[in-house]
Amino acid sequence: MNLAFVESPVQLLNVLEWAHARPGAPPTLPGVPAQPAGRTGTGLAGTGPAGTDRTASPGAGTSWAPTELTVVVLSPTDPMSRGQLRRMAELARDEGYTVRWQEARGGAGAPLKTLRELGPMLHRAERIVIGDPFSRYVQLLLTLVRSKDLTVVDDGTATMEFVAQLARGEKLVRWHRRGRRGPRELVLAPVTFLARRRLTPSRTRKVEVFTSMPVEPPPGVTVTANRFAWTRSRFGPPRITRGADLVGTSLVETGVVDPDQYVEAVGALARTHGATRYFAHRRESSEKLHRLAVETGLEIVRPDLPLELIARRGPIGGTVLSFPSTVVHTLPLALAGTGVKVAVCDIAPEWLRDGASPRAQGFLAGVTGTARDVHRLPAPA
Repeated sequence: MNLAFVESPVQLLNVLEWAHARPGAPPTLPGVPAQPAGRTGTGLAGTGPAGTDRTASPGAGTSWAPTELTVVVLSPTDPMSRGQLRRMAELARDEGYTVRWQEARGGAGAPLKTLRELGPMLHRAERIVIGDPFSRYVQLLLTLVRSKDLTVVDDGTATMEFVAQLARGEKLVRWHRRGRRGPRELVLAPVTFLARRRLTPSRTRKVEVFTSMPVEPPPGVTVTANRFAWTRSRFGPPRITRGADLVGTSLVETGVVDPDQYVEAVGALARTHGATRYFAHRRESSEKLHRLAVETGLEIVRPDLPLELIARRGPIGGTVLSFPSTVVHTLPLALAGTGVKVAVCDIAPEWLRDGASPRAQGFLAGVTGTARDVHRLPAPA
């Protein structure tokens, strides 16, 4: 059995991509209808032609069946993430996979109850799939396993930093953190150390990174390319509209970019490129989004699925504008062959907040500089 732990909609999407890309995975069913452009239901484009039960037909002669994967959702607390995760969980169940919704943060006793309930599943699993190696919750779960094969699927651009830190033998720290060691960090330091050992290949443990990001893995780590084949087989092609759409980012919420500078930059991009819609990141605050709507005139869209699926389902603008983020790597793959142009706008140094991590500018420049099949835009004055 393969056991996956996810905490965000994008992680669950990439678990589905990983399962689809595995040797012996069920082939794409012929005659699957494309998702109609603009449809807002779960879709169930890709669940199979009328009268077909996808869960009962994993593919003749293959060694892989949907029943071999169980996805555990370690549910977050913010409503937007929970809503998108529930939609993604529906899609995973439609594919035939088992999804267990775990209220891992539902009160003081939730972590202990979660560990107690998931312990037997961890011991039975042959492979553990995780979406966020920086997550304290996931790190705690990893301390309960020893000689299990591990797969890390993309959790956005954080995958680039994870692989780099693993290769350099460094402790696992998110790129936008300043690295201060408070009481909580000191208490959890042994957990992080043990988790890092579990994420290092050994004679009895294989480690795989399934990613659409450009990474240089350390010796012994296998990298498998995520080409978004599942997304392209289940959704689209989209209807393409005139003008441009703009993709939001949570760089303000994570303390990296000054909010005033961000709002001004969004307005300048919208005016220059004729953007009319702003696809909000699930972590963006309601206050910031209200300000953007008032000051820029953009229509604010709160997606109910990861943007790769929203864009592939359509309608989508002929140009998609973004700041440095995961989508400058993933959207060109999800939208391959559609003619949609993805353009990325650099973050100017003066936009950064005084308290931003010293690594922020270099990391964001690396995200932009390594993106393929995108157009580079200078930061608006």
